[in-house]
Parts: sequence; C-alpha cells; structure tokens
Amino acid sequence: MRVVLLLALVAFVVIVLLPLLRRPLARGARRPVAVSDELVKDPVCQTYVVRSRAVRGRGADGAPYFCSEECASRYVS
Repeated sequence: MRVVLLLALVAFVVIVLLPLLRRPLARGARRPVAVSDELVKDPVCQTYVVRSRAVRGRGADGAPYFCSEECASRYVS
C-alpha cells in the first residue's frame, strides 16, 4: 500500500509540478533584447551619452546632443 502511495506522489510531482518549475527556467533562457538606443558624442566635453537621455541642442550644423544643459549652453556661447 505504501508503494502505491509513493508511486502516486512521484507521478503527481512529475506530471503537475515539473512543468510548473520549467516555465521560469525557460523564460530565463531567452536571449536578451537588443537595445535600439545608441550612443552620441557630446561636442563640448567629448563624452558619450545614450541618445534617449541626452539633451538635444540647436545649432546651424544640425542638432547636436549634449550630456547636460551646461554643455549645451557652453556650445551656444
């Protein structure tokens, strides 16, 4: 009788719990998503800044990107 209960418990674990445990593991195995944001160079201090976080300036030669408002104001001067 004990053997039958033990086999039923093992079957329950294999059938029900194993697929539930595999789902989080499968999610972690996915490839990381590539970030489409690129680096832009600040023309004043020569640092690189992620475009989405950069301060956009106004200039005659296009719209340069800056690391801060301070660099943007120095570029205009």
